[in-house]
Amino acid sequence: MDSQTWERVDGYFAGQLLGPDPVLDAAQEANALAGLPAIDVSPAQGKLLHLLARTVGARRILEIGTLGGYSTIWLARALPADGELLTCEINPAHAGVARANVARAGLEGVVDVRVGPALDTLPTLDGPFDLAFIDADKQSNAEYFRHALRLSRPGTMIIVDNVVRGGRVADSYNADPDVRGTRAVAETIAQEPRVDATVVQTVGSKGYDGFLVALVT
Repeated sequence: MDSQTWERVDGYFAGQLLGPDPVLDAAQEANALAGLPAIDVSPAQGKLLHLLARTVGARRILEIGTLGGYSTIWLARALPADGELLTCEINPAHAGVARANVARAGLEGVVDVRVGPALDTLPTLDGPFDLAFIDADKQSNAEYFRHALRLSRPGTMIIVDNVVRGGRVADSYNADPDVRGTRAVAETIAQEPRVDATVVQTVGSKGYDGFLVALVT
């Protein structure tokens, strides 16, 4: 198996189960035109986030790391008409692209894009949120998780993206700050009695990585 096979399989299932989506396609095109890094979740992963949000009956969603709003749209579409998604983005230019993409999707009344370092924004928020998606700088993952937990309730789902790091997360001697940040959040969660968690390793168009999924008990 190789990355080309993973990508072909992703394409097959996307064609079968997701279907065409001009709004999301336009968001990806706008992101590329604006020079944003191509680090969005894949369509299959976006649909997974959407389904998880629906599964927990989310009415309020917290997203840490907006980029161009691709995952934001997937998550916001799972909310009821009076729902709310609050998303944190450090880069003003990225936030501008995200707002335009969200508006094109007809979700500007649901999504609140907060600009600035998430660690400045998060202490100002009140919970609870029903789902939190953490997909920002990996060095701060443990701090992001602690804030998400503070803003949660029993039954809240907290999802952390990019936790496998191509397998490097298992190397205790790896000095990469992203690997160290990922190991730190895993160790934080392992010591937290209020959550139950697992990791789902993934392969596909985004390579080899995975999600950490935690449920607040």
